[in-house]
Amino acid sequence: MAPKRSYWLVKSEPDVFSYAALVASKNSTTLWDGVRNYQARNTLRDDMKSGDLVLYYHSNTKPPGITGVAEVVREGYPDPTQFDPNDSHFDPNAKQEDPRWYVVDIKARRELAHYVSIDDLKENPKLVDMAVTQRGQRLSVQPVTAAEFREVLKMGGVKAADLR
Repeated sequence: MAPKRSYWLVKSEPDVFSYAALVASKNSTTLWDGVRNYQARNTLRDDMKSGDLVLYYHSNTKPPGITGVAEVVREGYPDPTQFDPNDSHFDPNAKQEDPRWYVVDIKARRELAHYVSIDDLKENPKLVDMAVTQRGQRLSVQPVTAAEFREVLKMGGVKAADLR
């Protein structure tokens, strides 16, 4: 029996690292770095597994929304940017022997045919409990249920079969 797949939503500002930038990356893959929230860090370190699928959300844009799907291709490992004093994500309290921050590697799988805005998500009664639609929910890494993931794909004009 295949291991159970989980689903996630990650947020990035499009002017910082857009879905198009992910697609343009070598092998359409990047490390998901710079997370500096302990709850999100724990998710990256402990919960996200290879093969999990990820909704790619553009934040801090008008309107914010989901633009594509990625896949976790490498499970949590120490974020190398925390150790680099020349990097904007440097953490002087992080130690090589006791890393504070973690990353996963994600690979672009498919751009949505239709951008799914936050308003679209909030207006869909099937997504009323989705974390990203909740007031005050600002985490950059969030769990998504399988039903929510399928509904977003449907709204975005992508069939789940297209991701296999």
